Amino acid sequence: MSSCSSKIFGPPKKNPRIGEEQISVVTGKTSGISFTEFNKKNNPSDSAPVNAILWRAALDIASFVPLDDVDTFGGSIVTEWHQSPEEPKKRLKLAIFVSGLELRSDAVRVQTYTQKKLGNDWVNGGRDEALARRLEDLILTRARELRAASISETTQ
Repeated sequence: MSSCSSKIFGPPKKNPRIGEEQISVVTGKTSGISFTEFNKKNNPSDSAPVNAILWRAALDIASFVPLDDVDTFGGSIVTEWHQSPEEPKKRLKLAIFVSGLELRSDAVRVQTYTQKKLGNDWVNGGRDEALARRLEDLILTRARELRAASISETTQ
């Protein structure tokens, strides 16, 4: 039977994806988690490599701007451009990076990018370091609030 099927259907075809980079089942981007490894035990990527409270605080603080790309495993949040009604000729984009498993001040970094409208075009205005520092402080404050709330819930 096998000799008949090889004459009718030809030799078995090889999987063209073997040897290629893995494609993430979550994001569709390369170098992600393959579907076959998604449910394996003892996978180092089973848990998020960032502090969950700090991650939640970063999402809470960034929630005033529409999100563009969120990578839980990489610890990055990138927003779309946001235009405030108070300043229609200025817009803002955020990139927030959370790293590490501990709730520490050096585990969050915010980069803010600004643009100004000149005529019909948007011109890069560079980074706003003061705003970035204020957002980092807000994220840390929110993380402390979340931690305090979770502690009080578990002690009741």
